[in-house]
Amino acid sequence: MIAVDWGTSNFRAYRLGAEGTILERRSSTQGILSVENGGFAEALRAEIADWLAHGEERILLCGMIGSRQGWVEAPYLRCPAGVAELADSAVNVPFAGAEVLLVPGISAHDTDGVHEVMRGEETQAAGLLESGASPMLICFPGTHSKWIHLRDRRIVNFTTSMTGEVYGALRNHTILGRTMTTENTVDNAAFLQGVARSADSGGLLHHLFGVRTLTLMDQLKADSSASYLSGLLIGHEVRAAMPYPSAVHLVGAASLCSLYRQAIETCGAPATVEAEDAAARGLAVIARRLRWI
Repeated sequence: MIAVDWGTSNFRAYRLGAEGTILERRSSTQGILSVENGGFAEALRAEIADWLAHGEERILLCGMIGSRQGWVEAPYLRCPAGVAELADSAVNVPFAGAEVLLVPGISAHDTDGVHEVMRGEETQAAGLLESGASPMLICFPGTHSKWIHLRDRRIVNFTTSMTGEVYGALRNHTILGRTMTTENTVDNAAFLQGVARSADSGGLLHHLFGVRTLTLMDQLKADSSASYLSGLLIGHEVRAAMPYPSAVHLVGAASLCSLYRQAIETCGAPATVEAEDAAARGLAVIARRLRWI
């Protein structure tokens, strides 16, 4: 079968064997926002035509391809939900030459009753549900970081932090960016200094102005201020998401997971970086429930 994680900006596909092992993989920047005039069927076929020609007849999709801006909108499942609910609620997608199903996203409420939603991370988390560890806290760092709580092999709740997007906005569109260089190399010492500052009183909005003043007073180098800002934002995110020390499983790009691991450990909790192919693993688990593999 073919497993596809189709997000806003990227397309990732995996050809899976009978046991769910990855036989082949490929990726492109053909995210859903790059597909014009709703041509998702044609875009998918262009990416995996050779696999279809070799006899693959089943395709399982997850991610933003199931959003309102995607191919077919898949209604959100409500928490708690596990592999059974994800598989049983998969949506049929019309596609000539293969059976295509789409895994739905999940919705929840935070402690104050405000809605939370996700598409794609629930499938990546499904690959860890089989471990049986309970409870478990998973973090998916990124533009909109997700913190997912698992218990009894189900997703019971999750929260979202717009850390990556806020970092980009502050660096590129505020006065803080005026004293930053274009150097993208991470200064670990400055990053950890920002993480440590997030524990101080005053709150994030006050701490942010310090990114400027530390540079003006020569207490922070211009080429290190972006790293300090990153540490400050991630530090605040981590402290809010895990108010008490709890082991965290990180899923995502290795470089970003490394920064989060440092921040989490600085805040007093252990962190483990999981394999980057979590989506393929999760789609294989759901396919097993569907009796596709």
